[in-house]
Amino acid sequence: MSAPTLRRARPDDAETIAEIGARTFRETFAHLYDPVDLSDYLAEAHGVAQARADLANAAKALWLVEDEGVAIGYALAGPCDLPHPEVTDRCLELKRIYFVAGRQGGGLGGRLFDEVMAWMERDGPRDLWIGVWSENFGAQRFYGRRGFEKVGEYGFRVGRTVDHEFILKRHAGA
Repeated sequence: MSAPTLRRARPDDAETIAEIGARTFRETFAHLYDPVDLSDYLAEAHGVAQARADLANAAKALWLVEDEGVAIGYALAGPCDLPHPEVTDRCLELKRIYFVAGRQGGGLGGRLFDEVMAWMERDGPRDLWIGVWSENFGAQRFYGRRGFEKVGEYGFRVGRTVDHEFILKRHAGA
């Protein structure tokens, strides 16, 4: 059995990105939403068309973590669009980082996170941003250990539900 591999996603990975995105969002958050709202959100935010658009956008990058050719995790980073007054055109955001149920832990998340951070700072230090659900305490601790601090809050809408989210920032060079 070989160790899981981490790689940048390619345009032909759009279906895989859409599938793992919808799967991990559903596994993590389905209990919070009306089934119709969840289905509509997943079709829009995690559909193949959105995955293709993200992969075609030179300002964004996606990664896949695979175990024996099966996607078990992924990440998406790109220009920051969090609603905070300190966000500038130079700011980048870790938009998504998820693993399928049962594959969290074991260091893979840290490896993927480090790879994404290196990409985000490839042109030098800059402010980095993350939006995280206010009740995702494990993720908040993970990001805190990596220099991110809470600097704001916002609402994340999925259908009729508006989640309370935290805005985290790591200052340039931290």
